[in-house]
Amino acid sequence: MENNDQDKARLAQQYDKLASKFNELYLAGKARGRESMTEALDIAHKQMTALGEFSAEQGEELKKYLSRDLDQTISDAQQLGEEAKERFNPSRLGAGALSSIANVMEFTGNALRSLSEKTKETLTYKTGEMTSAGTLTCKACGQSMQLKHTGHVPPCSKCSGTLFSKGY
Repeated sequence: MENNDQDKARLAQQYDKLASKFNELYLAGKARGRESMTEALDIAHKQMTALGEFSAEQGEELKKYLSRDLDQTISDAQQLGEEAKERFNPSRLGAGALSSIANVMEFTGNALRSLSEKTKETLTYKTGEMTSAGTLTCKACGQSMQLKHTGHVPPCSKCSGTLFSKGY
């Protein structure tokens, strides 16, 4: 049991390292969007595998989990974009610069909505998978649980369900 807990803790640390390297590469690039995110994730995965941070198999698993978590973040940002678009609606704010902000947010919201629609199916979290901190909601019973740090998804404490949606 102790060795299994140590393995899980090590995998969580590796996930965080991959996420950090991805972030560094993504922010260093000029392009933004899903394609540049995918490219930064691929490069981070290759670099860390070459450095021996994790095996190729572990790296692929971590890459899959991080990609899924990034897709969830995009989905959440899209929802925030919709809320911001409503709050910054030009009819509520008046003319000028605030109107321009609303137009930019609408454009951003539309782009994020498109990305969100393409990734909804991949946003099911399963017991045993790795994920970052956030709130998991059981798809079977609606029970929520808070993950305070990167770790493995546990079964639902209420119904032992194994499928979850996630929010932050």
